[in-house]
Amino acid sequence: MKFKKKKFRFNIFFSLNPFFIILITITSITTTYCSSTVRFSSSADSLPGKERSHKYYVGQVLKGQCSFYASKFHGRKTANGEIYNMFELTAAHRSLPFGTILEVENLQNGKKVRVRINDRGPFKAGRILDLSLEAARRLDFIEKGTTTVKATIIRLGKNK
Repeated sequence: MKFKKKKFRFNIFFSLNPFFIILITITSITTTYCSSTVRFSSSADSLPGKERSHKYYVGQVLKGQCSFYASKFHGRKTANGEIYNMFELTAAHRSLPFGTILEVENLQNGKKVRVRINDRGPFKAGRILDLSLEAARRLDFIEKGTTTVKATIIRLGKNK
């Protein structure tokens, strides 16, 4: 028994059929959105409500409101895994790499302190840094609770 091979012939009806056009459109959309190619960035730039990721550099200046955190978190793990000690000169920032050294100046009185980023935060809108109790004491704003600061990046950390 012999089988005849049928040749595929282009049919004008087949190509203009609305059902066929819809099928091709749906197929192309599905393969585009389900493919493994990158359609959207996974960086914070593309996520609504997230702080934008930055390319930080030594000498960069960050200005804004600063607060501090103390006894409630003393002895707990920080975001980088170490234990928070409110008597050390550390700080929390939303996106600076862990280990980054900042020189923080209180713009109200000119006092300065160097801190190391070891945690994430602050989680209150409008604030750029959360300092340890000791750093806040040296900048002399404990009674006030917040202050305006200028933070200069001295050395970038290697851990994200």
